[in-house]
Amino acid sequence: MAPQTHFLEGKKIIVAGAGIAGSTFVAALYKLWGPTLSFPEIAVFDRGLREPKREGYSLSLNGENEHGGLIALQQLGVLDDILEHTVFPLNSGRFKMWDSKWNELISLQLKPFGTLPTGTMRIARKDLRRILTEKAEQAKATFHWGFACTAAERLENGRIKVTVASQTGDTSVHECDLLIAADGVHSKIRGSFRPDDKTKYAGAIQMGGQGSFPNGPPSPLEQNWGMMLSGQGVSCFFSAVDKENVVWGLSQREPERNDYYPRAGGLSADQLAALKKEALSLGHMFAEPFRTIVEATDAARAFMVPARDKEPIVHGASLAGLVFIGDANHAVSPFAGNGANLALKDGWDLAEALCQAASLNAAVAAYDKTSLPRAAETLKMSHDRISMVHLTGIKHKLFRAGLATGRLFLSSK
Repeated sequence: MAPQTHFLEGKKIIVAGAGIAGSTFVAALYKLWGPTLSFPEIAVFDRGLREPKREGYSLSLNGENEHGGLIALQQLGVLDDILEHTVFPLNSGRFKMWDSKWNELISLQLKPFGTLPTGTMRIARKDLRRILTEKAEQAKATFHWGFACTAAERLENGRIKVTVASQTGDTSVHECDLLIAADGVHSKIRGSFRPDDKTKYAGAIQMGGQGSFPNGPPSPLEQNWGMMLSGQGVSCFFSAVDKENVVWGLSQREPERNDYYPRAGGLSADQLAALKKEALSLGHMFAEPFRTIVEATDAARAFMVPARDKEPIVHGASLAGLVFIGDANHAVSPFAGNGANLALKDGWDLAEALCQAASLNAAVAAYDKTSLPRAAETLKMSHDRISMVHLTGIKHKLFRAGLATGRLFLSSK
């Protein structure tokens, strides 16, 4: 029997961040909320615009098990819309590993879980964000675009005070009974309550960008995405973003440096020239179309970033009334290839736990029970991949031999 009352009725929830995790949470809570219950007041603050100017890359969405992002999208009821925006035709695009001459080392296509039509797909981030935003805006929530949650503190009465800043610098203060921190890797909410819980360098850098190809992505990237391995400590990721654009990311393991170019803001002409020069030198062993793709890089979408991540947060008494989801909880590097999936499932699982539990503490405990091992597994996988794709010498040869064995096994099935 559905509960006659709920601990969140008459309460106010603030969601800091309307990205993948935040929008999924709002949409899921509204979908799962009991029809006879009074829906809580929800205010969503996001520092960006509703339609971001820059979302120039694609994401992997997985559905090989119950923890995949495709499951969350199916639960939300938006899977059909998502599938209409797949970068590659459904069940045709594959993740591949190539050697430096584009010889295929292995090709993978995940088996779908349950009733999903595919086990994996790629989608432009802007399309995923738009679909989730539209779904979340159907909820009884108020969205404030261009307003960032910059700080938070607990009041003596147990509520949480949140400071919000507009893009023009004006500030305001808001109180809530439950704060959902979905404000990304550099979470200001996390900085307020857990100032020492920062991301750590994972041992590799990645430089890259996006190039435009009006006649379509060069072969073999028109149908596939994946990683080139050199055996010399350098690797490069490639994927189409849409029918005309390709994103690339060249990486190597090295001590952390200071001359990074973030994904936002774009590069000057001199910075772009320097990045291209370093990339072409570092990836000199990679055959065409590597050089063509690098040379086509748009300055507005070029970057050089460190691989950084952090352990997931265990919510306890000190965080009562505050829950972290997505990258604000457990940031992962691009090598994980699973950040969007974690964000989607975090948003759904927290909403589900809140709707089903008898108390806020019980709901957060249920959320942690699911999200913690999922995030820890992704973090380990990311570190393993960083080691794997940058192998050299005999270790790389042994790894290639293992791939050959796996490829033979897959072809025989």
